[in-house]
Amino acid sequence: MLTVTVSSYAAGYAPDRFKQVFRRHPAGVVVVTADSGHGPVGFTATSLTSLSLDPPLVSYGIGTTTSSWPHVERAASTVVNFLGADQEALARTFATSGIDRFAAPTSWRRLPEGEPVLDGVAGWLRLETEQIVPAGDHRIVIARVTDSWLDEGRSPLLFHNGTYHSL
Repeated sequence: MLTVTVSSYAAGYAPDRFKQVFRRHPAGVVVVTADSGHGPVGFTATSLTSLSLDPPLVSYGIGTTTSSWPHVERAASTVVNFLGADQEALARTFATSGIDRFAAPTSWRRLPEGEPVLDGVAGWLRLETEQIVPAGDHRIVIARVTDSWLDEGRSPLLFHNGTYHSL
């Protein structure tokens, strides 16, 4: 009988190297918001990906140890808020643990269906969760786009090599 031992990382491959490689990969910055009935939650993410045009599907990752995860898991819908180049402070707020991310100076409102959406963003997508896929210490949320808004005159906020940038 063959026994295979699987470790978290391939032999000789360390988490620091993994982080180092992905720090060099530029990504757009979004804030994902939700409310599962216990008040608004949100987190900064760079993992947003478009998956399908028909039906319109996207995915994003969320760590299972984050304070937002239990709320996102229970929420039927979420909002992806696309940050503009001038919104680094907002990205940092939603990346900070242990604070009320929706307190002033954060400005936000609710969509007609009740989801929290941030004011002044470059755009947003309202999403209905279709599937949650386990992926190591994260979950991949696959969701259908049901509504959107876009400010076409805004440049995006990007994250690269540990700092925020604009185009």
